[in-house]
Amino acid sequence: MTSRQLLRFMVLGTVVVLGGCANSQLSEKSLEQARTQFQSVKEDSAVLRSAPKDVIRAGESLARAERLSSYWGSSDDVLQYSYLSQRYSEIAREHSNYALNQERLAKQQMERERLQLAMREARLLNVQEQSKWLEQQMVSLATNETERGLVLTLGDVLFDSGEADLKPAANRTVLKVVQFLQLNPRRVLRIEGYTDSEGDQQQNLKLSRDRAQAVADALTDLGVDDERIQVKGYGEAFPVSDNASSLGRAQNRRVEIVFSDEKGQLGAER
Repeated sequence: MTSRQLLRFMVLGTVVVLGGCANSQLSEKSLEQARTQFQSVKEDSAVLRSAPKDVIRAGESLARAERLSSYWGSSDDVLQYSYLSQRYSEIAREHSNYALNQERLAKQQMERERLQLAMREARLLNVQEQSKWLEQQMVSLATNETERGLVLTLGDVLFDSGEADLKPAANRTVLKVVQFLQLNPRRVLRIEGYTDSEGDQQQNLKLSRDRAQAVADALTDLGVDDERIQVKGYGEAFPVSDNASSLGRAQNRRVEIVFSDEKGQLGAER
């Protein structure tokens, strides 16, 4: 064998060894990702309830990839089954998210129908009796007369922590506001969202607006014209208490409904 042939053989051998090492590292990384994703879906009760077959397939593919990695399989085989396990885990998560969204939509529809039924029953009351009853109810909701107008404050207990979806407990208050607006057709309102100072400032600003929008959506779902509603999110601005205490932060996490006067004139924005 000539020296040139020997050199070519040595170079080829080095390339093969390096390529094998690279494939081995890639397969190990893919296998670790598959383990992490499978562990996540396996420990999620919602995923197990919504997509048990996909979780099982993810586990089976992962087990095969691990056997191939430990004994006689090639790196390409490990990569293939690691990829399959990851995809089944992703599919299981997607199925779970879809099922949760469907449950949420069904629940919202039921609540909407219940409130609409209550509205129809309320319309059967005499208008004068309604007006007197609503006046008493609005006072009972702890509204305050401020320089901005009549302000109704909704605490964050009507929302889950960090979420913008209204809890069913808010329905009674929303219904009273709708009826008040029906009997006062010239009044408009501004819905303002606020948070405490915990967390990211931009996320707080978005959460405050999303919560205010959730209240606005509930009102429009019950027939209030969206042109009568303004929505503002102020995030951490304009606290009503000290953010240093848990009680103060709870008071700062709020949605305020500002009502116009009887002529439809709202007070100035902050």
